[in-house]
Amino acid sequence: MLKHVSSFVLLSVLSLCLPSWAEEQISGSNATEQANEETDKEKEQVKKLEALPLEELRIFTQVYSGVRASYIDEIDDKTLLEYAIKGILSELDPHSAYLDASSFDDLQMQTTGEFGGLGIEVGMEDGYVKVISPIDDTPAERAGVESGDLIIKLDGESVKGLSLDEAIERMRGEKGTDIIITIVRESENQPFDLTITRDVIKVRSVRSGVRDEYYGYIRVAQFQLHTGQDVVDALAELREASPDLRGIILDLRNNPGGVLSAAVDMVDVFLDGGLVVYTEGRVEGSNKKYFADSGDLSNGLPIVVLINDGSASASEIVAGALQDHGRALVLGTRSFGKGSVQSVIPISDDRAVKLTTSRYFTPNGRSIQAQGIEPDIIVERVRVTAVQPRARYTEADLSGHLENDNGEEESKAEDRPEADTDLQNKDSQLYEALNLLKGLSLFQQKQAQKEADKKPEPEASTHANLDS
Repeated sequence: MLKHVSSFVLLSVLSLCLPSWAEEQISGSNATEQANEETDKEKEQVKKLEALPLEELRIFTQVYSGVRASYIDEIDDKTLLEYAIKGILSELDPHSAYLDASSFDDLQMQTTGEFGGLGIEVGMEDGYVKVISPIDDTPAERAGVESGDLIIKLDGESVKGLSLDEAIERMRGEKGTDIIITIVRESENQPFDLTITRDVIKVRSVRSGVRDEYYGYIRVAQFQLHTGQDVVDALAELREASPDLRGIILDLRNNPGGVLSAAVDMVDVFLDGGLVVYTEGRVEGSNKKYFADSGDLSNGLPIVVLINDGSASASEIVAGALQDHGRALVLGTRSFGKGSVQSVIPISDDRAVKLTTSRYFTPNGRSIQAQGIEPDIIVERVRVTAVQPRARYTEADLSGHLENDNGEEESKAEDRPEADTDLQNKDSQLYEALNLLKGLSLFQQKQAQKEADKKPEPEASTHANLDS
């Protein structure tokens, strides 16, 4: 009898709480209709609750009662219920989570670009912490943490069995304190340790500069609330620095994502209207479409987007949208593949639930989830080594050689510039992107010149003077 009473009590509690999750503001002047609609919704929720498996609810109450009564340490009901909530969310997917006061504050700080920690975006894989990407100019990035690394120990203690939130909490600490993380990396034969000094992380969302006089470089490290405007400002600065700008590289490598609206704003800078991304979900209001306004602020300049396996979420939206619209070529390696949207649902003043509520799709209907964005041109990041030394002699070095028929200056071996291998060795993907952009620009110039050469000269007027 007691078992059935426990199940009934839990069912009653759920029936009282659940309608508030789906509560929506209803506009209208007819209060009676509004009340009827709310009543209908509650009835629908109660029907769903009545269909819940009572046997499983009975088992839950038994486990709860057993832990409460027999666990080695006494745990209060508030803590146990919080554990139960965390357990539900942790089993859904890697991105749904219960946010306590500390986690909620951290999430809010990340959207504005300043928070404490090591500077890595992480997830869980096989019970270990997986690095999605290190954030630019942070302790983790400077220490050599790479995308794809598995963190198996923190200060010598295994992370196996910890939730993601618990692991993150252990990585936090006061500025200036050290933590030793043990990493498993595919390219290494055995695990190794890295000592990282904690710091306050201030993420600079956008960096920019001119490469080789005519080509703009815009690096987006993370999508924050103001990233779209930052990209607009960066583009204006590039035009001022190089009035004859011929192309743009958008570097989204190791960008873990961030605010969805910021990704839409960034695409809007380079797209002359059209669909950017759309979402599909089960809950009312989760099916949405996001569009770019008319007007391409870059005036159709060639664009190359750089991505890798650390490019996730919002950065995949940008790459996919520009790729689908034929607005940019995507170069690098396949992206991370996070194609789901998380909604933060506040449940009190300082607590919330981060819940996966929908999936997003590129304008052409591609799902990014667990697939990622496939680059148009696959380029791995490598170190470049010359195959053979440069030739020591040319025709111009030979004694008695013929002169150039057009009177051009001779080109001897010692006068020929050597290739700049610094960028090739430091960042081979950026080097290839720059070469591709130069090729696109050169091709456009040649095509424009070809069309100009085809235009016939305007004919002189042959109107007769009718009065003569």
